[in-house]
This record gives sequence, structure tokens and C-alpha cells, in this order.
Amino acid sequence: MDDSSTGPGAVIARIGIVSVSDRAARGEYEDRGGPAVEAYLRDVLTSPWEAAARVIPDEKELIQATLVELVDAVGCCLVIATGGTGPAPRDVTPEATAAVLEKELVGFGEAMRAVSRPHVPTAILSRQTAGVRGSALIITLPGSPKAVAECLDAVFAAVPDCVDLIGGPRLETDPDRVKAHRPH
Repeated sequence: MDDSSTGPGAVIARIGIVSVSDRAARGEYEDRGGPAVEAYLRDVLTSPWEAAARVIPDEKELIQATLVELVDAVGCCLVIATGGTGPAPRDVTPEATAAVLEKELVGFGEAMRAVSRPHVPTAILSRQTAGVRGSALIITLPGSPKAVAECLDAVFAAVPDCVDLIGGPRLETDPDRVKAHRPH
């Protein structure tokens, strides 16, 4: 199989987008976090990719099962979950994510909180995280579309190199939008 990122034999990366929201899962609220993630990726990625989107309630076991399914069965190289990262009792996305990770990458959460803090004093309450499961990078974000873009801008330059290092397909970015850093 051709391992190039463009052309007729290009590998199409699968990217999971998980919206964690009780209200959106029940249809009481229009999911805005997942569409914000997808719009961000369409703006930044230039290599071929396809989304595997899910909208699920704030249930720890369901979040875990969805992440495992997207990585292990669907074959996503990147999964971005939005919602459920706050301190409220039903915000369990970080715990569910930690339960399925093989390696936590704490720098992602640190960078995302640091970029949000000047804009929102309560950014310190957010518990974004990231880590590796198999050959997939999983990133958790707040549910706000504005926070999705801010947080991804803070970390996305490292995403393609991380995906390379763990054996995923090559992700290319628009350098005018996000310049991927590949020191390896």
C-alpha cells in the first residue's frame, strides 16, 4: 500500500469525533462541539481523512466503549472528544479516557489550559487530557466551539508528529493555518 499522504494511493486517515453531552444525545440541545471539531480539522488538515462521529451521553462506561470502538474496531488514528471535562458530577470524560489509555500525555492538557486561561478565568476548572491507545492519539476538549478552536490551536502542531511516532498515517497540515512540527 502506498504510504504517501497525497495522490491516488493516499492513505485516508480515520478520525473519531465524540461529542459527550446528555442533552445533545437526547436531542434536547444541538451539538456544537463535534461540528466545531470537524470544521477545525477541515480547515487545518490537507491530507485525506474521514470522520467517524458519535454523540453520546455523559456515561463513563459508554465513553470508554466508544473510544475503544473508534480506535480498536474503526481504526481511527486520532480521536477528539468534546464535552464532559469540567468539575460537575456528570463530567467524566477524563476518567473514562484515562481508563482506556496506554500512555497519558499530560503536556496536551497543560498547553490547552494555559491558552484558555487569559480568555476565561474558569479555564483552570477544565480537565482536558490526551494520551495514546495503540496507534491512536486521543484528545479531550471542552464542549464550547470557541474552546475547541483555542485548545486545538494550542496543541495541533504536535499532533502529526505524535501520530507518526505511534504508527498512524501521515497527517499533513496547511502551514498557513498550523505548521506541523516534526523533529523526528
